[in-house]
Amino acid sequence: MKKTGVVAIIGRPNAGKSTLLNNLLGHKVSITSPKPQTTRFSIQAVYEDDRGQIIFVDTPGMMGKVRNPLARRINLEAGIQINKELDLVIYLVDHTRERDVEENQAFGLARKFKGSKILVINKIDVIRPSHIVQYKFMEEEFDAVVEISALGRKHLGHLLEVIFDFIPEGKPMVETADLPQPGLNIDSKTFLSEIIREKAFLFLRREVPYSLATVIDDTIERDNGVLYIKARILTSADRYKSMIIGKNGAMIKEISMAARKELETATNKKIYLELTVETDPHWMDVM
Repeated sequence: MKKTGVVAIIGRPNAGKSTLLNNLLGHKVSITSPKPQTTRFSIQAVYEDDRGQIIFVDTPGMMGKVRNPLARRINLEAGIQINKELDLVIYLVDHTRERDVEENQAFGLARKFKGSKILVINKIDVIRPSHIVQYKFMEEEFDAVVEISALGRKHLGHLLEVIFDFIPEGKPMVETADLPQPGLNIDSKTFLSEIIREKAFLFLRREVPYSLATVIDDTIERDNGVLYIKARILTSADRYKSMIIGKNGAMIKEISMAARKELETATNKKIYLELTVETDPHWMDVM
């Protein structure tokens, strides 16, 4: 009998949750960048092989300081997700980072789940710095402990084996052929938007706070096979808009070029991306 289960991946911001999910499935799922708060909503992804089906829920990282409506919504969403009908929770930690308020918050969230839990220690290929002793005491709270490198793709096969050990027998719950991207429960505009948003974060890094969103206004596939995408980056203040555009438009060109290249890889189509920047101080209240 095959197995089927719903699995939540939780952890503090940038513990490697999205990288883990992306490399488990072998294609881009949720955005990965050095900034926290870059996964803005729960994205379901499906892993399927001859053993069965795993439905992953990649929850946003919990944030210790809640300063705006978007951050509050992300924290609330992660709390709600953990209390849904899950079969397994993966608690992912990065041993190269010291425990802090955010880590304790994420750990507390994992402890609230009464079902099976796996502690996954990420970045085992990094020797220094290491704060692994700060996480070892957690092991007794979990049903299994697995050490991996999400980025280096080390021991991911073993992690899948352990996941299948803990999820129940059952028929597939998701028809993967119906999903718009292989194994993704995410509409195409959202998928395109998140890729653009990731590139903005990667190029801007610490220069712009996390109050940034992308909106896809239009997508048209023309007769010549080119997919035309009209998109906007929204930010909360004019000073951030200037940073995103850059001197003589250099930054927005870099973001647009990188996004276009990845969009072409993701869609297997030639892309024409028209990307602009707008200031909207209230966008976080409505996104």
